[in-house]
Amino acid sequence: MFLEQLINGITLGMVYALIAVGYSLVFGILRLVNFSHGSVYAFGAHFALLFISMNLGVIPAIALSVILTGVLGVLIDKSALQPLRSKKSKPIAALITTIGISYIIQNLLMIGFGSQTKFFPKLFDYGTVNILGSQIGTTQLFIFLVSLVLLSVLTYIIRFTRVGLAMRAVEQNQKAAHLMGIDVNKVITFTFFLGGASAAIAGSLISGYYQMVYAGMGFMAGMKAFSAAVLGGIGVLYGSIFGGVVVGISESFAATYLGGSYRDAVAFVILILVLLVRPNGLFGKKGITKV
Repeated sequence: MFLEQLINGITLGMVYALIAVGYSLVFGILRLVNFSHGSVYAFGAHFALLFISMNLGVIPAIALSVILTGVLGVLIDKSALQPLRSKKSKPIAALITTIGISYIIQNLLMIGFGSQTKFFPKLFDYGTVNILGSQIGTTQLFIFLVSLVLLSVLTYIIRFTRVGLAMRAVEQNQKAAHLMGIDVNKVITFTFFLGGASAAIAGSLISGYYQMVYAGMGFMAGMKAFSAAVLGGIGVLYGSIFGGVVVGISESFAATYLGGSYRDAVAFVILILVLLVRPNGLFGKKGITKV
């Protein structure tokens, strides 16, 4: 039982980490908490379901959803956030704007797909495998492996590629990066695309795990992922991964030993306790001004 719940928690945690990475990427570049990210996650899950229902195949359907959701992330920035930056608006204006966008996306999903809960097919279900005497579903293993690979790819992009170097330069000092010939707007665009794409993958994986989608699914998942990002140190990629795993494991064990009604609260209790001791998060950098 313990091993099964631990694996359940790690599996959920890796998916939360994928969502949390979107928060960290945008915050690292713009010092902005993008509260529309949870609805972007729900958007990706709904369109994955739409493309799967068109008999395109699971992988092509998710790939199309990833591209479309990445484009949505870019549109959010270009239509709402970039004009605010050009006017040098206060950070609170952008923060409120992302909250408004979140509700707009959620309501558009209700209009387009309905407000009821819809069935999402289980992904790559080939039964169970025995690991140290515990029966673990192949779906869980698949979600864990996919999340691990994607997080590794994101880490590689940010740490070892030219665009990743540009992102880190913009994160440290936008004006200096611009003077060095870096197109700051293109870097921000790529960041929003990357965040939207990772949210779409996470939405597809979680929907396949729970076998359902609904318009408001992004609220709690987004809050847990935000908690994971803050817990690890928002703006720090590996901190988001660690925070996601902690939130996932705590949720899994809370549901088992305290009851399902407490599973959401435990993650936030841990977050509050950590922030009382380390306000910048476990791996956060001192001097980061949080919005």
